[in-house]
Amino acid sequence: QVQLVESGGGLVQAGGSLRLSCATSGRTFSRYAMGWFRQAPGKEREFVAAINWSWSDSNTYYGDSVKGRFTISRDNAKNTLYLQMNSLKPEDTAIYYCAATTAPGIRTRQSDYGAWGQGTQVTVSS
Repeated sequence: QVQLVESGGGLVQAGGSLRLSCATSGRTFSRYAMGWFRQAPGKEREFVAAINWSWSDSNTYYGDSVKGRFTISRDNAKNTLYLQMNSLKPEDTAIYYCAATTAPGIRTRQSDYGAWGQGTQVTVSS
């Protein structure tokens, strides 16, 4: 089973940027499809972004609310997943979780993922 540890969260003003990292260990990272989800206070956890695993080019997919502002990427040599977040808005405030799955392709449902990190808090002030 792969272990996941998020970092990079914090407090930022609206319009600012943050980069989240998800360090992995335990299994071959390159063989996992990865995703980012978030949960705001009082709301259900929602899909943010996903990336498949590939021997060559990776494919990505984004939730509508972050499309054009967030970028998911992975560095297989460093066993790390990233989420670059630009043009942050107060509504992006949430705990952000990374997740891993051995299922093929792009996965957007929480139930598709078998491993989760503990989460990192992102707070965007207006």
